Amino acid sequence: MDLINDIKQMIIDTLNLEEISPDDIETEAPLFGEGLGLDSIDALELGLAVKNRYGVTLSAESETLRAHFYSVASLAAFVNPQRA
Repeated sequence: MDLINDIKQMIIDTLNLEEISPDDIETEAPLFGEGLGLDSIDALELGLAVKNRYGVTLSAESETLRAHFYSVASLAAFVNPQRA
């Protein structure tokens, strides 16, 4: 499974989004707000899931964190070079 689809499945599993499939999540669409509609609590859960799954440490205070979590594509671009 490629990283993009793996991240989509991780989002679904982490946030218990049983009603959607990875194909329903647009790779370039925003995860928060108008896109997938995630909120700040979802962001915390996703941050933990990314850390546990990929061994990537995220700084919650980092302004760039919001940019990394903008979309599946931006998250994949952030995770890929740091994968353990």
